[in-house]
Amino acid sequence: MTHRLEATRVTADAGAEMVVPHSLGLTRKTTTVQATAQSLPISVLDLVPTRPGEPAGRAIARSVELARHVEQVGYKRYWVAEHHGIQGLACSATPVLIGHIAAGTKTIRVGSGGVMLPNHAPLVVAEQFGTLEAIYPGRIDLGLGRAPGGDSQTMRALRRDLAQDGDDFPSLLEELRTYLGPERPGQLVKAIPGQNSNVPITLLGSSDFSAQLAAVLGLPFAFAAHFAPDALDAAAKLYRERFQPSEALQNPYLLVAVPVIAANTDAAAQRLFTAPQQRFLRLIRGESLELLPPVDSMEPLWSDIEKAAVENRLGAAIVGSDATVQAGLEKLVNDTHADEVIVVTDTYEHSDRMDSYERVARIAAEIKLLPNVDRRFK
Repeated sequence: MTHRLEATRVTADAGAEMVVPHSLGLTRKTTTVQATAQSLPISVLDLVPTRPGEPAGRAIARSVELARHVEQVGYKRYWVAEHHGIQGLACSATPVLIGHIAAGTKTIRVGSGGVMLPNHAPLVVAEQFGTLEAIYPGRIDLGLGRAPGGDSQTMRALRRDLAQDGDDFPSLLEELRTYLGPERPGQLVKAIPGQNSNVPITLLGSSDFSAQLAAVLGLPFAFAAHFAPDALDAAAKLYRERFQPSEALQNPYLLVAVPVIAANTDAAAQRLFTAPQQRFLRLIRGESLELLPPVDSMEPLWSDIEKAAVENRLGAAIVGSDATVQAGLEKLVNDTHADEVIVVTDTYEHSDRMDSYERVARIAAEIKLLPNVDRRFK
């Protein structure tokens, strides 16, 4: 892989860290004026996609290789999703994957994007992530969502009440935080390990529900614009307006997940983009979600109605040459005031995926966030 970056970190205002590749000519001798503008932090969300007929282990091995690669080029975190019973996605046992990827890397934060909390007993989640934190101290993130991550039959198999609508998410979250925080007077049930581990929690969502809850509790909020972009602007605005400082976070911290594919040219990137387009097409048809090779044109594959549905789901996608992707990321940050971008890149060929993530690392290093803003989320 060409243009491999050796990333270093320099301290910006308020103790925040800025990832600065040597190839951009910025080193620890960077001037004060340069250092006050923090480069855009970027992270990875991985659904561990599989190709038709291949074993899950091969897809998982690719994820470990990708995690090592993005660690080298300056990504902040590597998150793994939770999905159940979906042919084409090998991310059902999220904590197991997190441990495997953390074992294969050295410094990058590894976590869930996210654990679907209503699927699990809060005590079990606390024990799992408390154990991960004990093994990999200071490197584990716990992103939490309230969706089922599968269909109704899978929900039943997970022993989840089919009448649940997510309204119990705040109480489940409070119970989980009890197990991860300091022991309380009279607390009878404890997570061991887990108690007082204080694994950092981020709430995930695609509507204003989790945005409001994250704001009230003073927690970071990650919006899933990689599949539900419509409510992004409203949720981001609501989160910032209603944010209340907490022991976990003094200022709002917004992460936005978006599909991104960068390549040599706009045309090359658009062709690679037909792989995730085909996957979303298969999703709305109720078919398997295995990654298929790119095609020259999607027009023969979908109807007008299907095309509109897929384009709506992927409406936040940033696809093109380096210049096009930079313009898209800058617009996203300017429009939403995002503090961090979670990059979702799925291409059929692993080499194309690795190359795209490396390109985005170089691009993000040139995008500066507003100075004098406290961004101390881990």
